[in-house]
Amino acid sequence: MNNDTASTRVPLSRSALDALAASVADAATIVGIGGSTRSSREVSGVQDQLLRRLVLHHGFRALALQDGAGAGAELDRYVRGGAGSAADALAGAWRPQRTEETVAALEWLRAFNRDHPDDPVRVFGVKPVQAGRDDYDAVLGYVRSAAPGQLAAVAAHLDPVRTAHDIDEHVQRARGTHPGRPFAEHARDALALVRSLPRTDGYDDALARLRLIVDFHEHSVAGRGDYGGEAAVWSGVIGDFRRRTGARVVYWDGIAHTAAAGTVLGMAPQGGPRASVGSVLRERFGSRYVSVAVGFHHGDLGSVAVPEPGPDLVDARLGAVDAPAHWLDLRAEDVRRQWDGPAKARVISGVYDPAQDATGYIGVASLADAFDVLVHIRRVSPVRQLP
Repeated sequence: MNNDTASTRVPLSRSALDALAASVADAATIVGIGGSTRSSREVSGVQDQLLRRLVLHHGFRALALQDGAGAGAELDRYVRGGAGSAADALAGAWRPQRTEETVAALEWLRAFNRDHPDDPVRVFGVKPVQAGRDDYDAVLGYVRSAAPGQLAAVAAHLDPVRTAHDIDEHVQRARGTHPGRPFAEHARDALALVRSLPRTDGYDDALARLRLIVDFHEHSVAGRGDYGGEAAVWSGVIGDFRRRTGARVVYWDGIAHTAAAGTVLGMAPQGGPRASVGSVLRERFGSRYVSVAVGFHHGDLGSVAVPEPGPDLVDARLGAVDAPAHWLDLRAEDVRRQWDGPAKARVISGVYDPAQDATGYIGVASLADAFDVLVHIRRVSPVRQLP
C-alpha cells in the first residue's frame, strides 16, 4: 500500500518520515501528533503521513480525534467499510476536521482495513456524545407537532446557537459576528420552554436531545470560558480505549492538547499553566506516551497570512535551518542540552489575529518535557475545506 497520495503535501522526504515514525514508535503505546494550526495542508500532511507509517510498519491500530463520540463512531463506521463516502462520514464532524486532507486519511484507513479485515484500524472521538445538527431539527419537529404555538419561541433560541456547529461560538465572538447573548443561556431557555409543554409522544426524546444541546454549549470554549479543553476526560477516553483493546493509539490534536506538560496560552496568560491531555497521558503512561509537535515558520492559511515568527518563539530558531522542513528528537541527550528550557511555540487558532501575532503562542516551562520531537515546516499553504 502506497504511503503517499496526491492529496497530501509534505515537505519532509519519505526517508525522513520513515525515520521519524520509527523513532517515535520505538517504545510508545500512544503517540500524540499535535499541529500548531489546523489550517495548514502541510501540517495536516505530516500528521497523516506519520499515521500511515505507524499503522503500516509499527502496529498502531487506532486514531483518536478531538470530536464527540458520535462523530467518531461515524468515522469508524466508514473506515471499517460502511456505506457512503468519507465526506459523508465527516458531515457531523467538528468543522476543522471537514477537509480534503482528512478525507484522504480516512480513505487510506478504509483501504488498509479492506486489506486487513482481521486487524483493522479503529477511529474514535475523545469527547463524550455531543449534540448534532439533527438534534435541533428533531426538537423543532416535536414542538411543531405538539405545541405549534410555541415553535417560534423555541426556534428563536435554537436558530442562533446551532450556528456554533459551523463556526465555534468563541470564534464568532472574535470575528465580531456573534449575536450577543451566550449560547448556553439560549439553550437552557429552550429546554425550559420544552419542559413546560404537554407530555405527548416524543416528549422524552426532545428533552434528551435538548439536554445534549445544553451540554454542548456549556462545555464549549465559550461556555467554559477556557481554551484548555477537558484534559482529564479526554485523556481518560484515550487511556481507557488503550486498556480495553490493547491497541496502540495515534492521537491527533493541537499542540496545546498533545503537549506532555502543562501549557500557558499566550492569549490568556493570566490563567497560568493548564493541564493538557498529553500531560495527563504522560503521568499515566510515562515515556510510553510520545508527543510530536508539528510547527511552521510562516505562510498563507487561506483566511489569514501568518508572518515570520517573532524572535522569542522557538519557531524562529527552528527556522534558521535552510530547509523546507526538518525534525529534532529532543530525547537525544545532546539535542536536549542544546534546546531545552522555557519556550514559546507558535499556535494559530480560529481566533488568531495577525495584528496580535505576539499572543499566538503556548508557553512551556521545559521544551523537552512538553515535546519529545519537533517537526518544523518552513512555509505552509491552506487546507482545502469540504463544502
